[in-house]
Amino acid sequence: MKKLLNELYDYLGITIGTMLYSLGVTAFMLPYGLTTGGVAGISSIVYYATGFEVQNMFLIINAILLLVAVPLLGLRFCIKTIFGVTSMTFMLWLFQRILEIPDPQHPGMMMLPHFINDQSFMAAVLGAVFCGTGLAFCFECNGSSGGTDIIAAIVNKYRPMSLGSVIMACDIVIISSCYFIFHDWARVIFGFVILIICSFTLDACIRSRHQSVQFMIFSRNYRKISDAITQMGHGATILEGEGWYTKSERKVIFTIVRRREQNDIFRIVKQIDPYSLVSMTEAKGVYGNAFDTIKQSTGRRKLHTLVCCSNNTTKIASASQTMGEEYDIRSLLDVGCDTRQAFNAPVLELHGKERVAFVKRYFGFDAFYIDRDGKVWLAEGDFNDKEYIHHTFDTLEEMKTYFTKNSGLKLG
Repeated sequence: MKKLLNELYDYLGITIGTMLYSLGVTAFMLPYGLTTGGVAGISSIVYYATGFEVQNMFLIINAILLLVAVPLLGLRFCIKTIFGVTSMTFMLWLFQRILEIPDPQHPGMMMLPHFINDQSFMAAVLGAVFCGTGLAFCFECNGSSGGTDIIAAIVNKYRPMSLGSVIMACDIVIISSCYFIFHDWARVIFGFVILIICSFTLDACIRSRHQSVQFMIFSRNYRKISDAITQMGHGATILEGEGWYTKSERKVIFTIVRRREQNDIFRIVKQIDPYSLVSMTEAKGVYGNAFDTIKQSTGRRKLHTLVCCSNNTTKIASASQTMGEEYDIRSLLDVGCDTRQAFNAPVLELHGKERVAFVKRYFGFDAFYIDRDGKVWLAEGDFNDKEYIHHTFDTLEEMKTYFTKNSGLKLG
């Protein structure tokens, strides 16, 4: 049920995003002859040159790109893109029908009105803000409006080029080409202004949603405060300190939460120990665990990391030999699961599904366990999700065959 609700939330967010983007294009760009990047920009240029409606060209170009992308990138990658393209096409058509008025200079024809008289620059700014906000909704909901995103994904798969550089190159070509329609460099400049403001708005929206703060709490009631923080679902680390004035031992609680949750931390501290000293600072980037994912390339071919839920060197060496050089097989100690510690010790008493689930939950890596009969238990998936994907295999060779069949080498 939770997964279904998350999917519905994503599709609702994509719909809102395409609505905002379409409003920005139809209300503030098309009436003023302004151009943005992507397929929406190409469609706008065709509209200015021929009168062929934007949504029709948008759908045609994306349909061609998707026909190429599905066999190359897979249907799973393209499902939400297909929904985004369909939603965007409908929203572009809908807002044109809602906003258009009779053209006084051409009886019987319709036109899009100027909401800001003779203020092309303000129209460019407002249009870019709407488009950037709409894209933020789409990206936050794991969606896409198609277009140059598809081109970038295809190029990135076969060439060592970042998605951003491919999209930027496409946008520069598209915006510059509007000069051949209007023969006006001012419109080209406006197009680049739209591109910059749209990118800034997109980054600002995403950054504000993911912004985090870190707390350092100095309190004699550190145990109760730490327990209350963990009960909220957050982590807390106790640092050793010494009060230099009193020359006494002090404990410092360190925790990181989303900015929207900072008041909950203050409420806990005030309730348990109002005499605490609290320092809060902004964390510009927090990666790992329940926060953002590290997306930086390692600069070399990635290996799929698998944790063998054991410290038996013979068993690990055998697994490494069977799986081959494409897999990085690690022991429990290699990933920091020291079973001499009270928290990790119970893992040795678990078996099969429970053991690999423990390692997956608290250490993040895909994990497998080999029992005495050679049977293999595997846990994979999102380590923030308590419902992992579990598999059982009769041998390690069967597990390797599973990974090979499922998109070859899976990158972890």
